[in-house]
Amino acid sequence: MIDRPASTADEAPVEALLREALEQGDAVLDTVAPVLAHLLTNNDDTLFSDAIVARVRGIMLHLAWQLLIAQGESAGTADPDAFAREHRDELAASFAEHSPLLTHCHALAVEWDLAVRLDQHSAIDPILSPLLQALVSSDDEGTAASAMTVLTSQARFIQHQRRMELPVHELPGELFHQVLAMWRNHMQDAAAAEAERQLRVAFDESSGRLGLLSRMVTGMGSGAIAALSIRHAGPALFLSALALASDQDRDLAALSTNDGQMARLALALRAAGMEPKAVEEQFFHLHPAVILPDVFGLLRSDRAAAILAARYRGPAG
Repeated sequence: MIDRPASTADEAPVEALLREALEQGDAVLDTVAPVLAHLLTNNDDTLFSDAIVARVRGIMLHLAWQLLIAQGESAGTADPDAFAREHRDELAASFAEHSPLLTHCHALAVEWDLAVRLDQHSAIDPILSPLLQALVSSDDEGTAASAMTVLTSQARFIQHQRRMELPVHELPGELFHQVLAMWRNHMQDAAAAEAERQLRVAFDESSGRLGLLSRMVTGMGSGAIAALSIRHAGPALFLSALALASDQDRDLAALSTNDGQMARLALALRAAGMEPKAVEEQFFHLHPAVILPDVFGLLRSDRAAAILAARYRGPAG
């Protein structure tokens, strides 16, 4: 990220440097979904870490299992679990062909990996951060209640990720509807259609972890700048705040914490309005071996936002 020469004459050297590094990182992001799909199908773990591939595979299987259990119960099957086990692998394989779902599951696996690393190396609690603790202790009853709901949701997320699980109702709204449609088309069964109807009726995206985190950050107003300190906010609130402040999808914000996406991370933090010194503090926790070049301080926030907006936005649905 910091060693390549500038190549665009009509922009500042630091902008050309970051733009080129971002292009290289985005080229990698373009390959994530197809490579993951290949690995999940062929059990070839040579290009991604075993842990990430195993976690994504586990999440896919768990999503399929939940839907098949609901289908079996709707059909009055004597043993819904046996029915789910019989059809789970095939349904999960069909899910693996859907790039947006793969990207989301990959982002959750990266978020989990980040939370574990920060806990081990920087003593940053993956559930109760100093910021969330302060909000839970707020004199404002509404703020305290919302923070407690976020705390409970984050604790469940950590528990589910330890088991490589993802409750289907925790999917973002668009993905939830796409997954249910894929399930219906794959099974083509009246019981699946009825189970789907019940799941749709019960679904409330705003009550999911991602919705709660987003609403908490938005509700903080100008105070949301505090959530851009990963030590103070913890990884979950940090990623939601970074996504909102840099106008990115949260999955992209999570993926930007990978080693190969440091240009995107630096641009996102600067686009969010963070001063260069504060950006360096985040890199200290996320990439302790990396030192940002002095010229990074010359990059304006509006230019960082413009460079970021022109690049990769995520896989098409």
